[in-house]
Amino acid sequence: MTLSVDIFVASLDAALSANARLAAEATAARALGDAELMDAQRSVADARRHLDACASVLAGEVVRRSQPEAGLSGLARKEGFRTPEALVRHTTGSSNREATTLVRVGAMLNDVELAANRGPVDDLDPAEGTDVAEPWLVSVGAAVATGALSPASAEAIRAGLGEPGPGVEVGALMDAANRIIGASGEQNTDSLFRMARDVRDALDAAGIAERERARRDRRAFRRYRQPDGMTRYTWDLDPESASLVDGIYDQITFPRRGGPRFVDEEERVRAATILDDPRTTEQLASDGFLSLLTIALDADVTSIVGTRSPAVRMLVTETALTNGRGSGSGHIEGQPDPVSVETVQRIVCTSGTVTIVFDERGQAIDVGREQRLFTRRQRMGLAARDGGCRWPGCERPPSWTEAHHIRHWRRDSGRTDLDNGILLCRHHHVLLHDNRWEIRVNDGEYWLIPPAGLAITHEPCLMPSRSAALRDLLEIAAS
Repeated sequence: MTLSVDIFVASLDAALSANARLAAEATAARALGDAELMDAQRSVADARRHLDACASVLAGEVVRRSQPEAGLSGLARKEGFRTPEALVRHTTGSSNREATTLVRVGAMLNDVELAANRGPVDDLDPAEGTDVAEPWLVSVGAAVATGALSPASAEAIRAGLGEPGPGVEVGALMDAANRIIGASGEQNTDSLFRMARDVRDALDAAGIAERERARRDRRAFRRYRQPDGMTRYTWDLDPESASLVDGIYDQITFPRRGGPRFVDEEERVRAATILDDPRTTEQLASDGFLSLLTIALDADVTSIVGTRSPAVRMLVTETALTNGRGSGSGHIEGQPDPVSVETVQRIVCTSGTVTIVFDERGQAIDVGREQRLFTRRQRMGLAARDGGCRWPGCERPPSWTEAHHIRHWRRDSGRTDLDNGILLCRHHHVLLHDNRWEIRVNDGEYWLIPPAGLAITHEPCLMPSRSAALRDLLEIAAS
């Protein structure tokens, strides 16, 4: 890997040229067609990735010259800064997080250089005394060097994969990093972190319970007195606890925040009352939670948050639930991280179970065309299968979605069956109907078909399930 001065200069020239054209006439971008606008943005993004890679190399060199063994003569301390990150933050005008990312990715790029001098990446192993600090990230650093990944994306992969540990060898992390890079495509930084975390969970199933305990240990409730007489509270919750609070919050405020529209008549009346309420959404939430706290255990919860008491909804394969301790994991609906089977069993003990049967393609049962709206049981099945809005790139959880008829109810005489339903958030549901997108099903896979005339999207896009529980089930079925 070589980041030459020529690459730096070419990237800088491209970025400055684009900036000069737009800065000279602020309305220049308005004259561009849709395709030209997207091409210009991609060009600037490409130049930025190269420039950020160069910035990471420079940050890595700042770290090398600021090693602790250099003492007060190290670059950072000599310039009056406690850490290399603080010096980078000062010189770049960036945030602490951005400076830390540049420093960490700079270390990756340094490892790429070292690895190139020592031989094949697969032969690197810290246990053998190599001076490559994180050999499992060498391919990630190489992708940054070529401009295929941004430093922010590289840092997301690093954070998601973690470090080698019991049951997770260096080689396994190397393979995982290569797979993630190969699948990165149009993925954004948040998606890459989630992908890397999912891979880590799959590699380190034994560590799920420990990570769950670590998250629970970080729970905290803090109070801050403010100068204006108000009091601010912050509440850090583990996924299980957050799922319960989210359920209350969603039911108090959902009509204001784009929640599902197709509900029963009682909920429709209540939604209209909330929409007509003169209070802000934040005030509604505050008053609702305060009411719950005020009347505490004597409260009729349904009078405040709707027709159902909030509960934690858990998704787990029957195999994991039956085999018991250490045999697998489950997933809280709307939460991305898995939980241990012990947690699943505890929740099942108090809440019971509803069995949802899937075929080998990941499809569930159907119920015919007697009604237009999907029933509560059907929505549970869709939530277990889809894991939230299936529009590519959307991260809305099941509670924020509406059930869409793939073959339209009126236009196509579509049935209200689970294999004809798919979860979409309100925004994407409206977008699909108004802009005439279509969804096609092919051998259990869902494809989003764009309308004609779009500047970016021309080909059908796969709509993968976001349900980790369904992935677990299909893996068991395939084994």
